[in-house]
Amino acid sequence: MEEVQQQPIQSVGEDGEKEMMSNGSSMTHETQQDDEPEIVMEGSSFVHGGASEDDKGPPKVDSQVEVLHEKVTKQIIKEGHGVKPSKYSTCFLHYKAWTESTQHKFEDTWQELQLVELVLGKEKKEMAGLAIGLSSMKSGERAVLHVGWELGYGEEGNFSFPNVPPKADIIYEVELIGFDETKEGKARSDMTVEERISAADRRRMDGNSLFKEEKSEEAMQQYEMAIAYMNDDFMFQLYGKYQDMALGVKNPCHLNIAACLIKLKRYEEAIAQCAIVLAEDQNNVKALFRRGKARSELGQTDAAREDFLKARKFAPEDKAILKELRVLDEDDKIVYQKQKELYKGLFGPRPQPKDTKRVTNWLVLVWQWLVLLFYRLFGGKMVKTE
Repeated sequence: MEEVQQQPIQSVGEDGEKEMMSNGSSMTHETQQDDEPEIVMEGSSFVHGGASEDDKGPPKVDSQVEVLHEKVTKQIIKEGHGVKPSKYSTCFLHYKAWTESTQHKFEDTWQELQLVELVLGKEKKEMAGLAIGLSSMKSGERAVLHVGWELGYGEEGNFSFPNVPPKADIIYEVELIGFDETKEGKARSDMTVEERISAADRRRMDGNSLFKEEKSEEAMQQYEMAIAYMNDDFMFQLYGKYQDMALGVKNPCHLNIAACLIKLKRYEEAIAQCAIVLAEDQNNVKALFRRGKARSELGQTDAAREDFLKARKFAPEDKAILKELRVLDEDDKIVYQKQKELYKGLFGPRPQPKDTKRVTNWLVLVWQWLVLLFYRLFGGKMVKTE
C-alpha cells in the first residue's frame, strides 16, 4: 500500500473552490452549481469508458497493422486526439489481456472501475510491451496490441496473479484515457495529499469546461483521471478534514460521469457510478436523483420512484425531482389505460343473471300439469275397482 504524506491543505483547485456534498443539498437546475453538468438527453454520441461488447475473446480489428517494435504491433480501434505522451508521462488507462495461444483472458481493469496508472520509462518489466504501445497512442485512443513474450511475462511466466504461462505472447485491448506530462517523473504515489487533491480538482474543473463545450468524450476522460488520483489505497488512509476534502472532489466526478452516461443512454453504467457515491453518502440528493433517472429510463419504475421519493425528503422543493415524480405518475396512468383497453371485452359480454323466480313458477306449472294428467289416466280406474 502506498504511503500518503499528509500536509495542511490550504486550497483545493486553482481558484480555491470547494464543492462539498451535503445530505440536504438541493440539486435543481436553478440552484445547481455552475460546475455541475446538467443532464441533457438530446444529441448524445458514443464515448469511451466501457469494455468491448464481445467479451468472448480479443476484438477482431481490420485496421492497418503498425509495427512499433520487433515484438510489438498495434491496430487502432478508435482514434484519439491531441499529442502523444513523452517519457516519464503518467498514463491513465484501461486494458484487457489475453494469452495469444489459448485466448485465455487473465486481466480486465474495466471490471474494477478504477484506472491503471503507468509512468512511461518506469514501468514494471512485464509491462514493457504495453508501455511501448502507450507511447504511440493519443488520449482517447483505443487499440489492440500484440506483444511478444520477451516484453511480457518472459520465459518463466507468472504463476500468482495474474496467471500467465511461460513464453506467452500477449494480446492487449487498451484505451489511453489520458496522461499527465512529467514534472521530473513524479508519480502520484510520490505526491502529498495537497498535491493529489489539487491535481484531481484541476482535472474535475477541466472536465466541467469540456462538458459545457459539448465535448463529452474529453470531459469523461478528465473526470476519470481525477478519480485516479484518489484510489482505494489513498482514500483508506485519509480521515477527518482530509477525507472530506478528497470526497468533495471525488464524489462530484462520479456524479458528473453518471450525468454523461445518462445522456449517452448507458444507464446501467450510470447506476454503478451513483452507487459508488451512495456507498459513502446514502442520502446524497444528486446521486439518488441520477440513479432514479437511469432506473426510470430502464423501465424500473418502482425502484426509480423509491429513489425520487427519498431524494424529495431532503430536497422537498426541488423542481427536477417533483417533475420526475409527475412523469412516473403520468406513465402509470397511461399504462393502466392501455391495460384497461386491452382486457376490455377480452372474454365477450358479461352474461346476464337468470330470473330464478320465473324458472320456479314454470316448474310449478309443469308439476301441476303432470299431476292432473296422472289423475285423469288412472283416477277413474281406481274408483271402479273399489
